[in-house]
Amino acid sequence: MSKLPYAIWLDTNPHFRRFNHLLTNYLSRQTRIAHWEYYQNQDEASSLDIALILFHDYLKSLSRPINLIGHSTGGLLGLLYARKYPERVKSLTLLGVGFHPAIDWQTHYYTLRQLLPCTQEVILAQMVRQLFGYQDRYNTKGLSDILKQDLNTSPSPHSLYKRFSIAPGGVSMPLLVCGSKDDTIVDRYTLQGWQNYFKAGDSLWECPQGYHFFHYFYPQKVGKQILKFWDSLDEQQGNCSPKLSNFYKKIKV
Repeated sequence: MSKLPYAIWLDTNPHFRRFNHLLTNYLSRQTRIAHWEYYQNQDEASSLDIALILFHDYLKSLSRPINLIGHSTGGLLGLLYARKYPERVKSLTLLGVGFHPAIDWQTHYYTLRQLLPCTQEVILAQMVRQLFGYQDRYNTKGLSDILKQDLNTSPSPHSLYKRFSIAPGGVSMPLLVCGSKDDTIVDRYTLQGWQNYFKAGDSLWECPQGYHFFHYFYPQKVGKQILKFWDSLDEQQGNCSPKLSNFYKKIKV
C-alpha cells in the first residue's frame, strides 16, 4: 500500500488546530490524511508568499498530484497554490472561504477596531460571538485569547493599516466549497458568489448552521460531503476506492 497521503490538510496557525481536529480525525478513519502546518513567529513578517514557497518545497517530494483541503487562511493558501501550481493539485476543498478569498475574520476585526472606540478585549469578545455564536464568560475569555494569538502568528495579510484583496476566480482542478448558512464572516452571498466561477464538476455545500467554524460543530456532516466529493473524483478517473465508497454508504446524518 502506498504511503503517500490521499489528501493534505493545510494549517496556517497551530492555535486553530483544535477546531480542525474532529473533522480530520473523522476523515483519517477512512483514508490517509497528512497535516502541513505553517508556524510564523512574531518576529517574522506576515507573508503568504513564504508559506507558499515552503509548501511547494514539501509537495515537490510527492510523486503525484494531491487533494488539498483547508479552512479560512489555510484554504486561501491552498487556493493560491492551486492557481500557481495546478499540475500538483488533484482537487481543492475550501471551508469558510468566500469568492473574495482574502476576506477572513481578521478583515472584520480590523474594520471594527477602526470603527468602534473599544478596547481590543471588547472587539475580540464581539468576534467570538460572530465566529462561534453565543458563549458564556469563561468560553468567551478562552476563545478571545486564541483569537489574540492568531492575530500575532497568522500569515493573514491584513493589518490595522491595510486590507488585502485577491482577485475572485476559480481553479482548473475540481473544487468543493463548503460554508455555513449562519456564518457572518463568509456570508451566504459571499459563499454563493463562487458559482459564477464554477466549471462542470465543481460543488457548493452549505451547512445548516455552525457559524465560521461549522466543521468543528458538525464534523460528520462536513466530512460526509468531502468523502462524497473525493469518491466522485475517483469514479470519474476510473479509480474508485471501495474503501471510501463503502464508508460513504454507511454514513448516517
